[in-house]
Amino acid sequence: MPQLIVLPHEHLCPEGAVIEARPGISICDALLENDIEIEHACEKSCACTTCHVVVREGYESLEPAEELEDDMLDKAWGLEPTSRLSCQAIVKDRDLVIEIPKYTINLASEHH
Repeated sequence: MPQLIVLPHEHLCPEGAVIEARPGISICDALLENDIEIEHACEKSCACTTCHVVVREGYESLEPAEELEDDMLDKAWGLEPTSRLSCQAIVKDRDLVIEIPKYTINLASEHH
């Protein structure tokens, strides 16, 4: 089973983490299932950028982003060439190293 190596994030995962992810699951769902509470204000419908991640290793194993995701990513804070919306990026058969950006643009929080 592929692993997600999550780089340390000050609030969500201070020590970093290594988690197993079933092929076919989104990065977002894998994080949430492992108690890494990444924001997902649009309920994973590709309508915001709160679940933005940067894939540091393994990016080429993911299916290319669709046009709607690319359009949303243009609005993300800290956009990089290997940025993805974690709700849209589906784990395949390779390990991924991901970084959750320090900031997010969130107009509505799911915890309020």
